[in-house]
Amino acid sequence: MDLWQWAVLIVAVAFAVLVVFLIKTLQAGTKTLENTAQTLKEVQKTMDELTYEVKQVVRHTNDITLDANHKLKQLDPVMESVKNLGNLLNEVTLVTQQYSHRMIEKAKQHKEKKEHEKREHGGSDNAALLPASGDSPTVRTYNATYGTGSGDRAGVQKFAKWIDTGASMWQKFRR
Repeated sequence: MDLWQWAVLIVAVAFAVLVVFLIKTLQAGTKTLENTAQTLKEVQKTMDELTYEVKQVVRHTNDITLDANHKLKQLDPVMESVKNLGNLLNEVTLVTQQYSHRMIEKAKQHKEKKEHEKREHGGSDNAALLPASGDSPTVRTYNATYGTGSGDRAGVQKFAKWIDTGASMWQKFRR
């Protein structure tokens, strides 16, 4: 055989070997692409499931938010009433404080008046401390505030009327 024939035979064998290796490489590439396609299908399926679940969570979250907003709006009047009650109590406290100051001033004036009368009339120390009758200003103040023995509830009723009057005045003032 000639050299020329041997060269063609070597080229043919090399080509056959090259084709075999190319076929094996293409088959490996095909398997890799099939595995990649299968993985992508699984990922797509998982994403579809997760998307559905996320949508459900978002819907539930929206429902909860709407419910919470509704309940908070229902509490608004209660909070407004608590605020108004606090304002009313502040005003009642102020009025009570002013009333207490007036009563203290009246008591001081009464004491000064008694001491002045004591100095003018020259009475004894013990006699000046005792009320002359049940008609003294101190007894009248006590009876007006707390009522007499049988009518102890009169002072409480007067206080309740003051509170009612104060509350109605406050409501009219707010409007």
